[in-house]
Amino acid sequence: MEGTMQPNVERRKIHPHKFALWVAMGSIIMMFAGLTSAYIVRKSQGNWVDYHLPPVFWVSTIAMFLSSITMIFSIRAFKSRMMPRFKALMITTILLGVSFAVLQYVGFQTLYAQNIRVDGNPSESFLFIIAGLHLLHILGGIITLIIVFFKAFRTNVKLYNATGLEIAGAYWHFVDVLWIYLFVFFLANQ
Repeated sequence: MEGTMQPNVERRKIHPHKFALWVAMGSIIMMFAGLTSAYIVRKSQGNWVDYHLPPVFWVSTIAMFLSSITMIFSIRAFKSRMMPRFKALMITTILLGVSFAVLQYVGFQTLYAQNIRVDGNPSESFLFIIAGLHLLHILGGIITLIIVFFKAFRTNVKLYNATGLEIAGAYWHFVDVLWIYLFVFFLANQ
């Protein structure tokens, strides 16, 4: 029909990098869901050694949770162009991430001293493999945060485009929530 106007419908498109992140997070979720499911199935078959996570894992979990909070505030500071605050919050986030990794290492050294080893009972192997894979994802996140941090302070380009920071932040929150899930899972299955 002539003369009828169609409404101007704007479609919000997701940034291709954000879409890629969502796909990657979906595959990571599937991997950890498969590993934790295998853990439960294997535990029901017997020959399972119970272990207790050292208290340092609680401290590492708190460090990871706090790093998510500082990440939220660093993104807000960046978007508000409060660069000194952004800088301080990003450095804090990165340091908390590194602290998490170091505390995890200390926790596994403690377990190793208690004769809980990756090549021991299947329960021990699952613990080391699942937590170790998560730690690799944390290290990837720390590297990403460092890259995004330095990109924000390039002197030749002063764009306040937060897309890269938002992607890094979404991934960081994801690995935080993933760790909380894994930590609760391990506590519930001790």
